[in-house]
Amino acid sequence: MLATLGLPDFRRWFLVQIFSASGVTTQSIGQAWLVVKLGGNGVQLGLLAAAIFLPVLLGGAAGGALVDRIERRKLLLITQSLFLVIGVALAVVTETGVVRMWMLYICALASGLVTTVDGPARQVYVIDLVGRANLASAIGLYEVVLNAARVVGPGIGGVLLAKAGVAACFWFNAVAFVPAVVVLLGQRRRPAVAVLEPRTQVSIRSGIRYALTQPAIRSCLVMATAVGMLFNLSVTLPLLVTRVFHLGGGGYGAMNATFGAGSLLGALIAARAAAGPTGPRLRILALLTGCAIVAAAAAPGPVTFSIGLAIAGFLTIWLVAAANTVAQMRSEPELRGRVMGVWSMALPGMNPLTGLLTGLIADTLGPRAGFGLAGIAFLLAVPLTWSALADRSRPEELVPGQASD
Repeated sequence: MLATLGLPDFRRWFLVQIFSASGVTTQSIGQAWLVVKLGGNGVQLGLLAAAIFLPVLLGGAAGGALVDRIERRKLLLITQSLFLVIGVALAVVTETGVVRMWMLYICALASGLVTTVDGPARQVYVIDLVGRANLASAIGLYEVVLNAARVVGPGIGGVLLAKAGVAACFWFNAVAFVPAVVVLLGQRRRPAVAVLEPRTQVSIRSGIRYALTQPAIRSCLVMATAVGMLFNLSVTLPLLVTRVFHLGGGGYGAMNATFGAGSLLGALIAARAAAGPTGPRLRILALLTGCAIVAAAAAPGPVTFSIGLAIAGFLTIWLVAAANTVAQMRSEPELRGRVMGVWSMALPGMNPLTGLLTGLIADTLGPRAGFGLAGIAFLLAVPLTWSALADRSRPEELVPGQASD
């Protein structure tokens, strides 16, 4: 981990991502609060989330195709700048008092469209910065950033809402992207990405086909989808807190923090990996994660549930980092962007659909069943991916695509 942070370009990128990721989370807090202040209900909050994630689900492969065609640094300069502009737009319409619900939806949709390119570009840019040898550690460190943002962002958002108003959340997000743009401008140009296919439509199809026909990569996508089901905590956790454990807002916040703390520890464990994960390790992590979620769902009280939630967070983020590493390192270099585009379609792109399914199960069979559904998904994924992940070679020891057929 220290060796990876010792690489100057990656270290600068890692540090500025802490700001931008926290800014995104803070803006999300502000958007949800503003929907409620404008008289919105649960359905409208759901539509806001759909506006962000549906473009990723539908356009992730197309975004990955762009990542394979254009230098990642240039793409990230554009996407990070666009995120900054969206934050400023939200801040201005809110500050001036002209904000309406439809404006929030347009900005959310714009963020989703930018994310279809930004997500896979950031994933692949990591390997541009650190190379294959340090990829496992770099991805783990990136998960540290994301999970730290899940803790820091809501805290900043709560303070800004209380002290400065909702517009301050959007200004904070806009300012948080300035360091990223500055760092990208100062980094050296990376080798140009070869354009191997002249037609974008063919390129998109080939990326999806490649990802789905490589068993090891396909297995990682299955696990990413299962992870997304657990990440629908905004659907299941409020129901568990209020209907099962009969707690208030303090209990809800504490359980979110518990999951975040476990996730952060899992990211740190993944980041300290000296080498890439093996297929059997993914199987073990998926099995343990499924068992932890099911055990937490059956926990008799809030304390035991919180312990299970922390363990589930720890194992899940370790699994996410490991599966992402395997998917990238077993991909052909010229197809890596498209593979990460399909990865984004699975996580977080599938969240609107899995969130709806989780909510339906929670309403029909109870909150415990809705939460435990993610654990069942992991336990089903293990036998489905068992043979595809049997190879014990580490990804850095393989030629991309090898040992995945």
